[in-house]
Amino acid sequence: MQSVGKILFALLVLLSVASIGCSAPATHLAYATLPGLNAVAAFRIRNQSATFRTIVGSPYPAGHSPAAVVVDPSRKFAYVANQVDNTISRFTIDNEIGSLTEIFPRVATGFSPGVLAMNSTGSLLFVLNEVSSNIAVYSVNSGALTEISGSPFPTFANPVAMALTPSGKFLYVLNSTLQLVIGYSVSGSGSLQQVAGPAAATGTGPLALAVDPGEKFVYVANSLQDTLSILAINASTGALTPIAGSPFVTGTNPTSLTVTPSGLYLYIANLGSNNVTAYSIASSGQPTAITGSPFSTLGSPALIVSDPNGNFLYVVSQTTRIVSVLVVAPSDGTLTNGVGSVSTSVAASSMFVTQ
Repeated sequence: MQSVGKILFALLVLLSVASIGCSAPATHLAYATLPGLNAVAAFRIRNQSATFRTIVGSPYPAGHSPAAVVVDPSRKFAYVANQVDNTISRFTIDNEIGSLTEIFPRVATGFSPGVLAMNSTGSLLFVLNEVSSNIAVYSVNSGALTEISGSPFPTFANPVAMALTPSGKFLYVLNSTLQLVIGYSVSGSGSLQQVAGPAAATGTGPLALAVDPGEKFVYVANSLQDTLSILAINASTGALTPIAGSPFVTGTNPTSLTVTPSGLYLYIANLGSNNVTAYSIASSGQPTAITGSPFSTLGSPALIVSDPNGNFLYVVSQTTRIVSVLVVAPSDGTLTNGVGSVSTSVAASSMFVTQ
């Protein structure tokens, strides 16, 4: 009887372990804006292989020329910036399927909303309005958006990109015309105050920026100079200072960049040279080219996004209109071609990948 009891106990342990394993998500979601179709594409991606499955009903109608999409941390709502309509579309996300259902009416914002950012709790949504040169800030409650007091907050003319630090403490706006990154401190309510001191200079033609997960650095892709600027963040004030040696050489016409969740690797999509520049990043911020860099990819890579586990990169080709997969080696950051890919039928302007 004692041996039978031991066997039953072992079976219970195995069932418990299996149950835990089954509860872990096997997939994650991705949404891409398709300006040419005035729609949002939706995909479910397997964590282990990065193979794509188009969600039934995709693509889903949005406003005119959707330019950016963001999903709240609970994965219950998605928000899309409609650049021609000057509106924000709100969607509910089906918990099981991942399909989208729009909530009407759309929310009015400034002229030509092009970039969205949301804080880690999902309580604040930031909208960069490129033509009206300001940042609208909304409090979020069960998908509803309410513009906060003082919004919109002015910024310099013709901003092109924006990134929020993971803690939500600072917001950085990239101005291509002035070749500057302007920093803002963010209050608990979402109000913005420009960081004291001069804005940080970049290289020529800056188009994209990203903040590392440890919020120590801001990375800027200088499209006309074929360089990468790396700016150190003052943790107290939010002020930015170029690190030694910045800017660093990249491929031709860098237009998009992403940092892996570990913060160890940085990847840059080079539109002109049809490849991806790869760096490992030291604690000081110094980049070192990864062996084999740059890595070839499909023609005119316009957008690059890391998956939530840092195992894969998703690269959007402007000419082939295909999202291809690159596999990231965890030991050294080298890249190899993955088996997954999916066509978006028209070029995607942005992509958001959920946890």
